[in-house]
Amino acid sequence: MGVRAFLFGGTTLTTALLLAGCSGVVAPAQSAMVATDTARAAETAQAAPVRTVKITSVRTTDYTAGVLTVAGTLTPAPAAGSRVALQRWDAVKGWQEIGHATPSGSNVTVSSKQPGSIRTYRLAIGPQAPYAAAASAPYGYSHFKWRGIFAKPLLASGGKGHPAFNVVAAAESPRRAEAELLADKGGVVWGDVNSAGCSWVKNWLGNITDGTVRVSLLNGAAVVGSVDQTQETETWLNRQIPGVNRLRVQVTDLKSGYGPQVAMDSMLLCTN
Repeated sequence: MGVRAFLFGGTTLTTALLLAGCSGVVAPAQSAMVATDTARAAETAQAAPVRTVKITSVRTTDYTAGVLTVAGTLTPAPAAGSRVALQRWDAVKGWQEIGHATPSGSNVTVSSKQPGSIRTYRLAIGPQAPYAAAASAPYGYSHFKWRGIFAKPLLASGGKGHPAFNVVAAAESPRRAEAELLADKGGVVWGDVNSAGCSWVKNWLGNITDGTVRVSLLNGAAVVGSVDQTQETETWLNRQIPGVNRLRVQVTDLKSGYGPQVAMDSMLLCTN
């Protein structure tokens, strides 16, 4: 009787153990093992090599050609001969490469000819074992470039005494910078230029009439600058024009035999 009770008790114990295994309850030893594996995975991820890329400066290094120069650092330094890209953000296409260079140690400088713009840039390098691809934080910059004053069409023109504001055709003046202004004796001729996004204007002026004229730059009724020119002389009229969205170029006859006649070659420093 005692033996049968022992066997029955053993069977009950075995069945209980089997049921405990089927229930999915994790034993203390198994739980400890899972926790250890998770910790090891986190430690491995934390210890994975990371490369950082940082932009240290963005400059316009040639305002005439529109050269944009971006400098940065890469830590740790990439392998010799690595390609580092200068990228510009496009709302439709995303990040687009506009230039690249090979770093010198941890330092890299990339230059690219670009039109005037207000855009966002970054430096980026592809994967390079044991490092994953990396990019700098985005960097916004206003890039100014000289462009012809007539790259955008005249907004309006007029005056008195048969005024004529003749912009030289693109075929003859690809820079879109040249024009000739004429009017009758005692007349006035003017043209309004789209100068939004521009900070400077420089005007070369040639008076080819037989008397004295006054060339003026106006922002509405306010005179930004003016110069009087005697017969057959050349001069410059350059001014800062921040916030001037509609710049008027005007020639007035002061004293001549047949009216004002001025040739101009003018440029704007703009982000557009």
